[in-house]
Amino acid sequence: MDERFTPRPVATWYMATATASLLFMVLGCAVFYLHVTADPATLPLDQRAMLEAEPAWVTGAFGLAVGAGAVGALLLVLKRKLAQPLLILSLAAVLVWLAGLLAVPGFRDTVTTNDIAVAVIVTGLTWTIFWFARHSRQRGWLR
Repeated sequence: MDERFTPRPVATWYMATATASLLFMVLGCAVFYLHVTADPATLPLDQRAMLEAEPAWVTGAFGLAVGAGAVGALLLVLKRKLAQPLLILSLAAVLVWLAGLLAVPGFRDTVTTNDIAVAVIVTGLTWTIFWFARHSRQRGWLR
């Protein structure tokens, strides 16, 4: 077996990283809740147009991403192996959500450059959290 993947003692930074991952995913859940409960009548015209142009499957992918991510990050805090498959599911849903932002013509026209930048950063952070879960499982830190 490759020496890189032999069980090792849990790193001192593990819990801080797992907790930060959980906070990021819980923040995503809060953003999703605000997104789906937003009253279009109270939004500025550009945000209203974006909300109305968003396909249901993009909203669903967003919800799946943050839901699976929050549960996966909680399982990271609890040091459970099930965290890794949930976080890959979250990453896949984030990629679907990002594809929706970039590929759906009526929706893409309402998305700003800042929205795309945030989506790319969220995708990168979600990938990093998945990588952390994979790394932790390979090191034997998850049971």
